[in-house]
Formats: sequence, structure tokens, C-alpha cells
Amino acid sequence: MNQDQLKKALSKLPLGAVKYFDSIGSTNNEALAWATNDARDLSLVIADEQTAGRGRLDRKWFTPRGTALAFSLILHPSAEENAHLTRIVGLAVLAIVDALQVRSLVAEIKWPNDILLNGRKVAGILVESVWSGEEVDYVVIGVGINVLKGAVPPEDLLQFPATSLEESLGPAVEREELLRDILAGIISLRPLLGTDSFIASWEKVLAFRGEQVQIEEANGSFTLGKLLGLESDGSLRLSDEQSNSITVRFGDVRLRPHR
Repeated sequence: MNQDQLKKALSKLPLGAVKYFDSIGSTNNEALAWATNDARDLSLVIADEQTAGRGRLDRKWFTPRGTALAFSLILHPSAEENAHLTRIVGLAVLAIVDALQVRSLVAEIKWPNDILLNGRKVAGILVESVWSGEEVDYVVIGVGINVLKGAVPPEDLLQFPATSLEESLGPAVEREELLRDILAGIISLRPLLGTDSFIASWEKVLAFRGEQVQIEEANGSFTLGKLLGLESDGSLRLSDEQSNSITVRFGDVRLRPHR
């Protein structure tokens, strides 16, 4: 990653501060540590390579040097934003979808945190918090995007089919410009976090909407139902075979297998 181009691309954004690493274990770990030392709002950690990247449920995130966009953005939520913390992942969701749309790509969100292109995972989001007593003091939004084909793990390591931007756009994607567009999107969407229009926009990009899905929970159990949309807190809304409403707050979505 070209640091001069990176500095130029981000120069007009109101970021708190930027830490760049040629290689790091995890950008989220660095951002969480920075947050505990009073990082400014909208401070950014970005790396060309992650050697211990993390996804949800402590899954490994594959980030070889020079192939992906891996960054973590630190937010210091206002009192109003603290009332809508469960929507924070939606900021990254919509900003990534919008940035890809500018590049003529139609992306969807596999709730809660995976970005899909043509049904294959191209990006993941990990949101973590730093608490002060009973209040959230900082939120870290970690993002990993497969830019080049080399960022896609071998098939035997995949838990879901994956792809890269290179497969859709060729190798000419500039990571610095993509990062700028995503960060600008998060910043512009942030004032809308508590609005109904924010949830409506998020709902529109849900993958599998109107289809029968199964939600795998952390304990290995499954919830089955038709995916209807989102609740006001960003939880998933389903209906079962008796048309009863089901709210799902944690889990991984997959299309329900045909019987």
C-alpha cells in the first residue's frame, strides 16, 4: 500500500488520527488498545497485512500482504448514538454497499456482518466495544475486504463461498480510494443512525429477503423461518411456518436447505 497515496486519499476526511502498519497481528486489537488510551473519535488503524486477523466468534480472517483492505475505525459514541449501538454495524454495511455500487457492483448483506457479491462473501465486519463502567466508551468497526484474488482463503478453509473485487472488476482496484469512499460513507451516514430511513436502507440490501433461511446459533442449534426484514435495533425478523414472528439477535444466516 502506498502511504503517500493513502495520506492524499484521506486528507479531506475529518479523521482523528491514522496509524498505518506494513504488517500487524490484528487492526482491531490495535484499535481497542488505542481506544483505552483515549484515542480521538474517528481514529483509524490500517494495515497492508494481518497475521492474526479476527472475524466474528474468533474465526480467523485471512489477510495476505498487498491483497486486501483491512482497517479498524474508532468511534467515540455520543449519548444519542449510545442509544442505537446495535445499529453501528449497519454504518459499515451501508458504506461498503454504497462504495461498491459506485463501482457498478451490486452487493448484499448476509446478516449480520458479511458482504456478498453474487452470493459469495467479499467482505466481513467485526464490531467491538470498550466499556467504561456500564457505558460504552468506544466502538471499533473492523473491516476486511478481499480486493485481489490472493486474499481469498483456500477452499478447504472456507466456511462460506468467497470472492474478491478483482474477480468482478479486474486488478485495478485502488485500495486507498476504496477506503476513502467507505470512510466518507460512514461519516455521512452517522447522523442518520437513529432514523427509520437508516433501518429501511439496511433492509433493502439484505440477502435472502423473502426466502426460507436457517439461522445457526453459537450453541449449534438452528432457527428456521422466512426472512422478512429487520427490527428497529437491527435484529433479524423472521416468520415461522405458522406465520408467527421470530426475532433473532445472534447467529449466522444461510439459505434453508431444500428437503
